[in-house]
Amino acid sequence: MDSSQAERKKIIVIGGGLVGALNACFLAKRNFQVEIYEAREDIRVAQSVRGRSINLALSYRGRQALKAIGLEDQVVSQGVPMRGRMIHSLSGKRSVIPYGTKSQYILSISRKNLNKDLLTAVEKYPNAKVHFGHRLVKCSPEEGMVTVLGPDNVPKDVTCDLIVGCDGAYSTVRSHFMRKPRFDYSQQYIPHGYMELTIPPKCGEYAMEPNYLHIWPRNTFMMIALPNMEKSFTCTLFMPFDEFEKLLTSNDVLDFFQKYFPDSIPLIGEQALVQDFFLLPAQPMIAIKCSSFHLKSHCVLMGDAAHAIVPFFGQGMNAGFEDCLVFDELMDKFNNDFSMCLPEFSRFRIPDDHAISDLSMYNYVEMRSHVNSLWFIFRKNLERFLHAIMPSTFIPLYTMVTFSRIRYHEAVQRWHWQNKVHSIMKHRWIREKNK
Repeated sequence: MDSSQAERKKIIVIGGGLVGALNACFLAKRNFQVEIYEAREDIRVAQSVRGRSINLALSYRGRQALKAIGLEDQVVSQGVPMRGRMIHSLSGKRSVIPYGTKSQYILSISRKNLNKDLLTAVEKYPNAKVHFGHRLVKCSPEEGMVTVLGPDNVPKDVTCDLIVGCDGAYSTVRSHFMRKPRFDYSQQYIPHGYMELTIPPKCGEYAMEPNYLHIWPRNTFMMIALPNMEKSFTCTLFMPFDEFEKLLTSNDVLDFFQKYFPDSIPLIGEQALVQDFFLLPAQPMIAIKCSSFHLKSHCVLMGDAAHAIVPFFGQGMNAGFEDCLVFDELMDKFNNDFSMCLPEFSRFRIPDDHAISDLSMYNYVEMRSHVNSLWFIFRKNLERFLHAIMPSTFIPLYTMVTFSRIRYHEAVQRWHWQNKVHSIMKHRWIREKNK
């Protein structure tokens, strides 16, 4: 399909969040007629924005996608580099675990600001349009039609050549797939919830070292803090719902934080801590897997609509952005032929998105518990040493996931092999320690 044929093809993107807006940029760049239908109002003019606000960690995969549409430099300039984890022990001692080499870092990014930038980028294309306040009520891919409900509450049928479902974990587009035979779907709510708190600036500066992801690991739960451009930190407490439900009064909360996160109290402030804690209930986290991601040549799912994951590897947005980039690369390969591109996207991408979902579950255990162990510190140092002397043969899991485009499922396979090396070294380390 050449450029002139693409101009006559119309693509509807359901969802104007991060992945939907980025996808629209990729598709508009290919000269398709692109329309986004977003249920919410325009976040650039909204007085308040509902929904998730866990800080985003932008890494290599996401940056490569942004680079492909010319937005990388703009977005990176609005992020705060994080070069490693800073571990806060119960005693108040802080220790650093680098993410990789001195030149490697991830970026703490504002979800709201990134979404604004992407929507503005979409609207710069003359062949793209965004419809806010339009909710999808019916999806009919085989007929090339969606039905949306706008602010006037009058259902409107819209025809198209392709439907791209980027409407999140509770996707309406995906619900159409679920009525089809041989479509596999699973979801898991983990027993832990999350709650957000804030560490404000101190005398106009950061209250802690800004270039780290701060972690308070407490085995069965943890708190993290990511830096913001305005010198504050967004803290997120991850904890079993059973534990949240025990904290019923202001004194309960203060006693809990005094016991487990004593150094955070003067940073947050007692009054602000109590006020923020009871502002909203703890929020749930869901992981979703499905297969396949496409329906013939009519419809395709991307981002959380295809593979919602828990946030513990910082790859939710990056995996969604890589979906867009992989799809764009396949469109190049198959000359914009939907009938070839969509099946190959499912075949290629499903193993990777399922792999990062599993890795994200694992990384929660690592972050809240393993980072406390001497063996974990030894292993990280060993990984850095082996990577330094054998950079192509031995690559730490975190490096493969965060600082490369090695396919997620291949990273898992290599990680399992490397764990065998770790096991041998661990037994030798234990023997030496016990001599």
